[in-house]
Amino acid sequence: MAEKPQKTENAAAVLKVFAVLESLAEERRASLAEIAQRAMTSKTTAHRLLQTMLDLGYVEQDPETEKYALTLKLFGLGARILRGQEDLLRVCDREMGKLSRATGESINLGVMDDFDQRVAYIHKYDSAYTLSMQSTLGKRNPLHSTSLGKALLAFRDDDEIAERIAAMELKKLAPRTITDPETLRAELAATRARGYAEEIEESEAGVRCMAAPVMDHAGKSVAAISIAFPLVRFDESRKAEYVRLLTEAGRAASAALGYT
Repeated sequence: MAEKPQKTENAAAVLKVFAVLESLAEERRASLAEIAQRAMTSKTTAHRLLQTMLDLGYVEQDPETEKYALTLKLFGLGARILRGQEDLLRVCDREMGKLSRATGESINLGVMDDFDQRVAYIHKYDSAYTLSMQSTLGKRNPLHSTSLGKALLAFRDDDEIAERIAAMELKKLAPRTITDPETLRAELAATRARGYAEEIEESEAGVRCMAAPVMDHAGKSVAAISIAFPLVRFDESRKAEYVRLLTEAGRAASAALGYT
């Protein structure tokens, strides 16, 4: 029983470390006071944690402004997670490049985050247009509100779909976010039937996205490729063309991974 308080203290310390890291990831460069405020801890604690991170090489400090920033050492840790996914990135990059050249729009690749009900962005092609939907590599968005997430989830087995929906907090993030489990189930069924997912202002106001799954040799969705449009630039008369290009990209990437 004597170990329990120590474990609680250790957990609290770990939470503070990640709160500091996440605040730096959001702010890019921040002062000690800003970091302490965002991490909801004291300046003394934040300073102690930052000094340790400086010593380990995960954080740097500007000598003139005294502001802190993350270093590429942390990026290196994240990049190692993608080891073993080289084939996925290679085959999807080829198809994403074709989509980018054909549409000029933002093209994204997402994978399921097994820790919670989110999709993680691991590769992208930026739009050729000034007005565009900008995504950030490493960003994690809810499955229920994104076309990437719905494309991934719709092509998993029914038990996993039910389990994940039960664990979701269906927060309203944009004007048309799905917040009802039954509506989401119906949308996933429709996605599976037509072979691609859609979302119109479900994740972000003014944005429309379409996504197709990428399947592995066993027929399980391991990734999804999306096209993201500013709503004002989506050409309804070209929708059939967009769908064809997108689903062809998903099928080609899937075939390259052994799906038949």
